Amino acid sequence: MSHSILDESIASHETPGTQHFRPFAVTPDLQAEAAERISHYPSNKRSATLPLLHIVQQRFGYISAAAIDWVAASLELEPIKVLEVVTFYPGFRQAAPGKYHIRVCRTLSCAMGGSHELMERLCELTGIDRSQCDPHHHPIAVSPCGNFSIEFAECLASCGSAPVCMVNDDFHEGVGADKAGALLKSYAP
Repeated sequence: MSHSILDESIASHETPGTQHFRPFAVTPDLQAEAAERISHYPSNKRSATLPLLHIVQQRFGYISAAAIDWVAASLELEPIKVLEVVTFYPGFRQAAPGKYHIRVCRTLSCAMGGSHELMERLCELTGIDRSQCDPHHHPIAVSPCGNFSIEFAECLASCGSAPVCMVNDDFHEGVGADKAGALLKSYAP
C-alpha cells in the first residue's frame, strides 16, 4: 500500500519520547472543553482551530494524525486545513518530544554567543543524533532513552543574555556549552 504525501505529512512518527505521553483519545472532558472553545466562534467554527490544537498538545504532548482528524471533524473541516495550521506554526509538534524538551535559540545574538556549540554539547551529553532532522517538518530529535528532546528555535527574546534556551517552559539565560551538563543534571529524571 503506498502512502500519499498527505499521509506522510500527517504521520506521527514514533519516538522514544512517546512513553511519556498518553495516546490521543477523545474523552467526555476533552469534548466538553472543545465545545466550550468552539462556542466562542459562533459564526466561524474554523477560528477555533488554534485553541483546539493547543488543548490537544497540552494534554497529549503533540498533535497526532488522529488528533488532526478529530479537530477537523469537530470544526467540520477537511484534515488538510488543520494540517496546514499544524505545519505552519513551529510551536506545534507532530511527534512526541522527550519528557524534557529543549529549545535552543539560534538567531544572530545567540549564534554569536555559542548556541550552536551549546546544541552540539547537549546532543553529545544526551545521545541525541540530529542528523536525520528535517528543520521544516520534523525538527525535533529525541534521546534514545526518551527523556530529552531538542530543537533549534527562532528568537527567544533575550539577546542580551545569549545563548539562551528553554527546557519545557523554563527559561535559561547565558547557557554556554560549558554549562550544558549542569543544565541537564538539574532535569535528570
